[in-house]
Amino acid sequence: MGALVEQAKLWGGMKHKGQTRKYTGEAYFTHCEAVAELVKEFYENVLKVPAPEESIAAALLHDVVEDTDATFENVLELFGEETTRLVYYLTKPPTYAGNRAHKKAIYHSKLALAPEAAQIIKFFDMMHNHTSIREFEPGFWETWKEETKRAIAAMEIHNIRGGILMTEYNEFVEAL
Repeated sequence: MGALVEQAKLWGGMKHKGQTRKYTGEAYFTHCEAVAELVKEFYENVLKVPAPEESIAAALLHDVVEDTDATFENVLELFGEETTRLVYYLTKPPTYAGNRAHKKAIYHSKLALAPEAAQIIKFFDMMHNHTSIREFEPGFWETWKEETKRAIAAMEIHNIRGGILMTEYNEFVEAL
């Protein structure tokens, strides 16, 4: 693991300190670490290339601006332009941006323009979230499932790396 990833792990863990996962009560940052591991495994085991450090750092930091007092300026200063660019595309609109449907529409438009690396991270973020939502909030499950399908469609996941993410996608959709 490179210095950038180590720094992201330490800083992200510090920023999320004391936060817990909504359904499981486990430390929130375990989600960020799990997403980073899924992204790393995808690059190494499926694409057969080393995972870019900036992508792994962004996966570790994908919720840091959204859920802590961290700013994009902090991320830029500590992790550079590429990591910050990815974190930007992974950050949802703030609560004042409107109701849930409006914020989701804004976010899906943002994801459609996101670089491939951000879309890969977002895919594995949704994949990691789906198990706990399905198990612990069945009443919200149908809404979340439809929102997730719209996000995946916005990202045109079938075009990523000539469709190689489609296998992961098909397995994911079957689980939905």
